[in-house]
Amino acid sequence: MKEKLQKALERQQLVTIIYMSKLGGITKRRLKILEIRDDKFRAYCYKKHAQRTFFIDQVLAVEPVIKKENEMIE
Repeated sequence: MKEKLQKALERQQLVTIIYMSKLGGITKRRLKILEIRDDKFRAYCYKKHAQRTFFIDQVLAVEPVIKKENEMIE
């Protein structure tokens, strides 16, 4: 999981993650990775409209966000 997050950081690519909270709640988040440190990372969360810290071991899935050409602003 950390490798996928690192690639997204290097490419400045948005990702969608499935995340499990410490209480067991599962959410889907769209993020821009800002920093990775040890077992956690900091990202801008588009769901909460704020920077958040996430624990890597609580990330269940990571997928890059692919923009379609007709969605791009020129």
